[in-house]
Amino acid sequence: MITGHVFIATSLDGFIARSDGDIAWLLERDNADEDHGYDAFIADIDVILMGRGTFEKMRAIRPWPYTRPVVVLSSTMAQSDLPDDLVEKVRVANKAPEGAMRMLENAGHRKVYVDGGLLIQSFLRAGLIADMVITFVPVLLGEGRRLFGKVGADISLRLEGTQSFPSGLVQSRYRVEA
Repeated sequence: MITGHVFIATSLDGFIARSDGDIAWLLERDNADEDHGYDAFIADIDVILMGRGTFEKMRAIRPWPYTRPVVVLSSTMAQSDLPDDLVEKVRVANKAPEGAMRMLENAGHRKVYVDGGLLIQSFLRAGLIADMVITFVPVLLGEGRRLFGKVGADISLRLEGTQSFPSGLVQSRYRVEA
C-alpha cells in the first residue's frame, strides 16, 4: 500500500515561506553540524511529489539536490517546461491527490515524500498523509505562506516524539490518525 509522508520546517507562527516564497530565514538558521534526520528520512522514500511552487524554488539549484525521482503536480506546467538537464529526473503530472497516488502506486512506489505547503494541505484533506516530521524554527515571521490551511474536518494527530537541538530548532514527529 502506498503512503504519503511529510518532512518540513515551519516558523514558530506556522509559516513555511515568506509571502514571496523566500526561505532565507530558514536557511540562515540551519546548522550544518546538527543532524535533523533528513538523510534517514529520504533513505526510506521511493519518490518525491512536490507542488509547482516548491519546484520553482528548487529548479535552478545545481547540483540537483534530489537522489530520488521527482514528480511535480501542476495544472499549469508541462514536461516541456523543464530545464533540459532535469528531463530525465523530473516528471510533471496534472493529477488530483488520489490520482497522483494511484499513478505512483501503479509505477511500483510505496513511500512518497509530499513536499510543498498547498500540496501537503490537499493531501491531508484527502487523507493521504501517514505521518509528518515538522521542525519548528525559533522565529516569528508574522505573515507568509502557511503550512496548514482549511480542512473539512478535524485531522487528529498522535505525537510520536519530539527532539530539541542546540540551535533552538524543535522537531516533532506525528502520526496522522484515520
